[in-house]
Amino acid sequence: MVKIGVVAAQGAFSEHKDAFTKAFNETGVKGTIVLVKNKEDVAFVDGLVIPGGESTTISKFLHQSSTAQEITKHCVEENMPIMGTCAGCVILAKKIEDQEMKVKPLSLMNINVKRNAFGRQKESFEATVNVESFDKPYPAVFIRAPIISRVWGNCKPIAMFRDKIVGAQQDNLLALSFHPELTQDTRFHRMFLNLF
Repeated sequence: MVKIGVVAAQGAFSEHKDAFTKAFNETGVKGTIVLVKNKEDVAFVDGLVIPGGESTTISKFLHQSSTAQEITKHCVEENMPIMGTCAGCVILAKKIEDQEMKVKPLSLMNINVKRNAFGRQKESFEATVNVESFDKPYPAVFIRAPIISRVWGNCKPIAMFRDKIVGAQQDNLLALSFHPELTQDTRFHRMFLNLF
């Protein structure tokens, strides 16, 4: 039985819960979803999702509640898998470009991220992206999306839109610029389950 935690401070956490429920059914993996609302919840999960939403709000919650330290500890000491989507991608980064310290990242992934790189809310769009291990393109939803401007070390690009990196993997950490929970395609949620 795998327990997936979804940070429930703000953002698309209920959609991730629904997507994992579907992925469990499709793969036959036995699992449950835990909504992470405080640092104590982190100890009860095997993996974690940091959803899309407002990165400044999610970051503030994680650090003010000491949940950030708990996540970092479990990731570093126990190799806990983490997937960050959109705002979560920003929060996983080691470096955030063009900001005045509005977001304090977890600094877990060897990525530079540029926030809102595709524009504001009204510039949101859907597009297919090419993903390294998928046999056909993925239908991605971009909402005030960041781009991954650089990766280094053991972090590798796994998803591209035009010539831009929109997905990266570093061991058991996944960072995605888009919202996989807003589609009916569960391939990224199933990919995450394979990291356990």
